[in-house]
Amino acid sequence: MAFEKLGNFFGISEDDNFEDQQSNQTQTTDSVDYSDNEKVVSIDSGNSTKPASSKIAIYQPRVYADAKVVAKQLLNNKAVIVNFNNINDDQAKRIVDFLTGTVFALNGEIKRVGDKIFLCTPPKFQIDGSIPDIGE
Repeated sequence: MAFEKLGNFFGISEDDNFEDQQSNQTQTTDSVDYSDNEKVVSIDSGNSTKPASSKIAIYQPRVYADAKVVAKQLLNNKAVIVNFNNINDDQAKRIVDFLTGTVFALNGEIKRVGDKIFLCTPPKFQIDGSIPDIGE
C-alpha cells in the first residue's frame, strides 16, 4: 500500500505499460526544438583566433636537479628533447630513470633518438619510426 501511494505521488501506477511510457518519452524528445536555446554552444566556437600549436622544449641538463624542470614541461603537455652531452653518464642514467617514471605516470613515452639524446612525450604526442643506428 505504501508503494502504491508513493507510485501515485510520482505519477506511476501498475496499470501503465512500460513500452507506452518509453514511446511517449521518445516522441517528446524528438519534437523539442533547441535552435533558440542560447546555452547550446558549438564546440568550435571557442576563442580559437589562433590555431593551437604543440610545443617541443629542448633541455641540456647539467645536474640531476634539472630533471625536475624537464618533468614540469611534460606535466604541461610539452614534448621535451633532452641532450645529455654535458653531464656524466651516472647522472644521465639517474635523470633518464626519473623521466621514465614521469612519462609512465602520464601515459607518455620516452625514446632514445641519438647517442645521448632522448625524446620524452606526454600522452597526446605519438613517436613514429626509429633510428636503426642507436641499437634499440
